Amino acid sequence: MSVLEYKCPHCGGAVNFDSASQQMTCPYCDSTFEIAALEEHNAELRSETVDDFGWGDYQNGEWSSEEIQGLSGYRCPSCAGEIVGDATTAATHCPYCGNPAVLPKQLEGMFKPDFVIPFKVDKEAVKAGLEKHLKGKRLLPKLFKAQNRIDSIVGLYVPFWLFDCKAKGQARYQATRVSTWSDSKYNYTKTDYYSVIREGGADFARVPADGSKKMQDTLMESIEPYDYSQMIDFQSAYLSGFLADKYDVTGEECQPYVNERVKKTTEAMLRETVTGYHSCVAQHSSVQFSDGKVAYALMPAWVMSTKYKDKVYTFVMNGQTGKFVGDLPISWGRFWAWFFGLFGGFSAAGFLFLLLIDVLGG
Repeated sequence: MSVLEYKCPHCGGAVNFDSASQQMTCPYCDSTFEIAALEEHNAELRSETVDDFGWGDYQNGEWSSEEIQGLSGYRCPSCAGEIVGDATTAATHCPYCGNPAVLPKQLEGMFKPDFVIPFKVDKEAVKAGLEKHLKGKRLLPKLFKAQNRIDSIVGLYVPFWLFDCKAKGQARYQATRVSTWSDSKYNYTKTDYYSVIREGGADFARVPADGSKKMQDTLMESIEPYDYSQMIDFQSAYLSGFLADKYDVTGEECQPYVNERVKKTTEAMLRETVTGYHSCVAQHSSVQFSDGKVAYALMPAWVMSTKYKDKVYTFVMNGQTGKFVGDLPISWGRFWAWFFGLFGGFSAAGFLFLLLIDVLGG
């Protein structure tokens, strides 16, 4: 399988997409290029003939189907090193020369994205975001504050399905109004019951669903939203210098998740229109979709995973907006020292409340 690498027309070095200038840049001679011009230059290079020495077959045996299941091999055009990835790897770095590589066969046909949001946030901003996330967490293990943990951050394009549709909903509620009064002898309470019916519709655009099994859905939901006004038609040049996966969860597999998300949002919009009552209980609701459309896009995310006491902790930053999320572990040594040194007189309930505030950074 071929590997697509973007070469500098001036010095021949591998170029990367620069999120700050939104252009392709060469780290060797500091040249910058418009993506369209570089695509044309690359097309000319790919049309040139290459050597073919016609070596015979090797005597070694072949890999069995069980051994190669889930793996794909690619050859780096800069150093000819073999790049091995899984079936969803679409962009990576050569482990021998470090040059970025896009694997075009992974993006052809049904796997080619319709859109991409380029990276806007660079790695230095990610480091600052992580430091801010860790700041003030007194129960955090020292390992998480070590500088060498920060350098393991990678930029990754995550595959997403984007759903557009029109939704129409109907709902019926039982609502009450309560009035009270009194006289010289008694206190009175009157409850009036109402059957409230609501009907309405809404247009939904770009409802996202994570198309990768590797990324935790909760993490990707936490760094939403992306600004879809900056989404552009896909070009493979934007992948250069970053990692990328193609989807391994189909749009059809994502539909139940999107259906539930749109249904709950529509129901919530209808419920918000029921006002002026003391209580309101939903008795029935239904939602119908129409004009459904699905697009495939790649979204930028900075990802760092680290292992602590046999548990993997993953941190993710939105590569466009800079929103940062991630779970944190607790150092139980600091936990008990803090408890006995500062909160020995507190009740258990009060202590746990303070602990929760400290862990969450409140």
